[in-house]
Amino acid sequence: MKNSNSSLEFLPTAFILVGIPGLEAEHIWISTPFILMYIIIFLGNGTILHVIRTDAALHQPMYLFLAMLALVEVGVSASTLPTVLGIFLFGATEISFDACLLQMFSIHSFSIMESAVLLAMSVDRFVAIYSPLYYAAILTLPRIFGTGAVIGLKSMILMAPLPMLLRRLPFCGHNALSHSYCLHPNLIHLPCGDISINNIYGLFIVTSTFGLHSLLIVVSYGLILHTVLNIATGEGRRKALNTCGSHVCAVLAYYIPMIGLSMVHRFGHHVSPLLHAMMANAYLFFPPAVNPIVYSIKTKEIRRGIVRMLSKKRSRI
Repeated sequence: MKNSNSSLEFLPTAFILVGIPGLEAEHIWISTPFILMYIIIFLGNGTILHVIRTDAALHQPMYLFLAMLALVEVGVSASTLPTVLGIFLFGATEISFDACLLQMFSIHSFSIMESAVLLAMSVDRFVAIYSPLYYAAILTLPRIFGTGAVIGLKSMILMAPLPMLLRRLPFCGHNALSHSYCLHPNLIHLPCGDISINNIYGLFIVTSTFGLHSLLIVVSYGLILHTVLNIATGEGRRKALNTCGSHVCAVLAYYIPMIGLSMVHRFGHHVSPLLHAMMANAYLFFPPAVNPIVYSIKTKEIRRGIVRMLSKKRSRI
């Protein structure tokens, strides 16, 4: 790129991250809720994974997809952990260019995986309600594990070009980000070159993953509702809908913060940096913290598995 700013073009060696704008002096205290959040996320999702792994009664499609969701949410949280705690506990605001791109790749890859797993879970609920007699024959273990492998591979392949597209762009003295971690919508505002290819590919990723997944989830629940309304008894309708309650909560916990953050990135030029940071944190931390609690409360089999796990531990003491 050749323009009046060409002498200022450079490839930054590091980016500057922020914690909570305007509250830098309070970062050591703000670290406490973040540490508690990480404990809840890793303990809650770890418990879900352990219970499903060790309880043979839970080796069914619904719970295997739940295990995938818990694993992906641990991945999202682990991707943000080094920079978030580094900023709040040690004031380490710098992150190298390559480390930033790697973190961006990890966060967005796991986010796409989470969206895809939520779609797979909605399909699972539809098959269970629409065709219960053929449920086990349709959702076999090879198909479930194959679905998980495709979700992981597709997400990483889709995200792979983004770091390379960012690396080719010139920067003109701007290397400060507005979050505690590296997100593509934040990074794309820093280069001074032509970002049209980045924007087009980013839009393609959003529409082909989050957009398509959310549409298919809505279609799945439309079909579920149509099927439930054709069930003869009120008790049967209630039982069918109860099996979807936890998943609906997980979908809302994921998509509502994401839509809010997307709106802020696209149109919130006058939104305060504090609100911007809080929206980003809600998007990344709310679903992984809430989902294990929701599934533990609303899913009887998970509750029983946790009780059995705790009973075994007590009997060993």
